[in-house]
Amino acid sequence: MSKIIYPLGSILFCFSVILYNCQPNPYREGERLYKSNCANCHMDDGEGLSALIPPLARADYLKTNRDKLPCLIRHGLKDTISVNGKTYAEQMPGVEVLSEIQIVNILNFVNSSWGNQNEAYRLDEVRNLLAKCGH
Repeated sequence: MSKIIYPLGSILFCFSVILYNCQPNPYREGERLYKSNCANCHMDDGEGLSALIPPLARADYLKTNRDKLPCLIRHGLKDTISVNGKTYAEQMPGVEVLSEIQIVNILNFVNSSWGNQNEAYRLDEVRNLLAKCGH
């Protein structure tokens, strides 16, 4: 009997691991999207690049400009901004191929990483904000 139970238990364990890893996880999706679309400039740790690229880690800009962030991700930025009292003038390219839900996932990852504790975005909120973009 134990000869049957052991392989069956192993199979069930492997199946549960595979099933768990296949479940959608917006946080992991946001992290993956961040790493492939944003980390090249803002760095893996969200610290930015010295005087050129603003940090996302513990960034006051995220909280005070919540309504602008979806448009910044999609369309980029061509203006100066102030983050944590420091001015940045480097242009940021947009990533227009990202879907609304992908933008939500990136924003929620950033807003809950590196010391940030900002309110999560909802899909309907991002959809409305993107509709108001001046592009």
